[in-house]
Amino acid sequence: MQKLLSRLGLTETLSGVGSGTWLPGQGCEVAAVSPINDKPFATVKCAAAREYDQIADQATEAFLKWRMIPAPKRGEIVRRIGLALRQAKEDLGALISLEVGKIRSEAEGEVQEMIDMADFAVGQSRMLYGLTMHSERPGHRMYEQWHPLGPVGVITAFNFPAAVWSWNALIALIAGNTVVWKPSSKALVTAAAIVNIVWKVLRENDLPDGIVNLAAGNRNDVGKRLLQDTRIPLVSATGSVAMGRQVARSVSERLGKTILELGGNNAVIVTKSADPDLAVRAIVFGAVGTAGQRCTTTRRAIIHESVFEALSRSLIQAYQQVRIGDPRKPETLMGPLIDKAAVDRMQDALKVVRNQGGRILYGGKKLSGEIFDAGTYVSPCICEAGPQMPIVGEETFAPILYLIRYSTLDQAIVIHNSVPQGLSSAIFSNDLLEAETFLSCAGSDCGIANVNVGTSGAEIGGAFGGEKQTGGGREAGSDAWKAYMRRQTCTINASGMLPLAQGIRFQVDPQEPT
Repeated sequence: MQKLLSRLGLTETLSGVGSGTWLPGQGCEVAAVSPINDKPFATVKCAAAREYDQIADQATEAFLKWRMIPAPKRGEIVRRIGLALRQAKEDLGALISLEVGKIRSEAEGEVQEMIDMADFAVGQSRMLYGLTMHSERPGHRMYEQWHPLGPVGVITAFNFPAAVWSWNALIALIAGNTVVWKPSSKALVTAAAIVNIVWKVLRENDLPDGIVNLAAGNRNDVGKRLLQDTRIPLVSATGSVAMGRQVARSVSERLGKTILELGGNNAVIVTKSADPDLAVRAIVFGAVGTAGQRCTTTRRAIIHESVFEALSRSLIQAYQQVRIGDPRKPETLMGPLIDKAAVDRMQDALKVVRNQGGRILYGGKKLSGEIFDAGTYVSPCICEAGPQMPIVGEETFAPILYLIRYSTLDQAIVIHNSVPQGLSSAIFSNDLLEAETFLSCAGSDCGIANVNVGTSGAEIGGAFGGEKQTGGGREAGSDAWKAYMRRQTCTINASGMLPLAQGIRFQVDPQEPT
């Protein structure tokens, strides 16, 4: 552990607050506890209120300089950040696996997502396009252009402690903004390792402190101050619906902007024409990957009644092959939940499932034994449920999959859209009309809709986000940069006259005495 932290420029007692150099961290102290074994492996010193203010001041000052660097040059810095992340991929993957319990392939895949996002952002740095418009007034030219916003606040969750930061921060950087990052208290060491890498790149290029900032801390010292801070024109927050409501209220009260990526209750519709093997593979990865702790986790499988029994048996057989254990071992397919409280919430949800008339078909148990002593391991669960059960409309952040029968596609779509969340969705069908119906305005109401592809594993080239209680935000995608910039419409008059728009006449002779 000491060697891993040392390679990432960290120690077992570290600061979680800085703007290019580390501040003491005079706020609360948080023990970094691995869900793998329920043992602490580091202590992080968080920001006091005055240290947050110091960071916000630094980010504001650095913004005035960073925004003046041409966007392609900013892109070159982001390209070098991507190279530095690539060099640290294995170590960062090991740290993510240790800190939040992801299996190694998923952890390293998350680092790869940061690298890919850097490459994507580099391209975007030369694509900050405006439009020209024809003016209705003779001799006038109109166009729109985009300017940086200012320091951007980024709040991230434990389940993607690295990738979500990169979706926001790297696009914000090429747009000319500085970044203030408040990471999850369950993934502070990963955040510190990432900014340490980024700071080194910035120093090597003679750039000032304050471009990328880390502000780990509690709700009062950091969270509320960030949301209420008028120096921060945009806050991008990923987390629960309850957290998103709080963010939206606080930021909107000061008329700031938000990007919200909140809950998901994602479903796969399996039609009678579907390839069952393809559907099963997608459902298992979507439901079991990251131990069911993704916003894009598959939580509902809406299955045609003619194939329900056969597909249920296939899913159970596939679940029986899922190897659960230490996520650092290559043969492991599912690691622990983030903590014991998450296990308790899963067990409470399964009690509700039974009380509401659901039936557990497989798994759902808290695992015990020598390798499961941490109390954070469970077996992934398959339940048969009715669409009317209230628990089915809730997002339990755990590997619980509800199987629901349907008879017609119209009925399946109604069931699919009946939940409050609207992030990711999928249909498995070899019928063109079924697929097109699902993708039409009368089909899925989610921000992401797939055909013969599961709900989990979005690519950075497409806009990511959802509707309804998912928050409506979008990250990545072709025009993601617009959310991090301000639009300005410009008119230039070269006519020597001053005609007004809409034919309005308002004539005053400035030479005529009053």
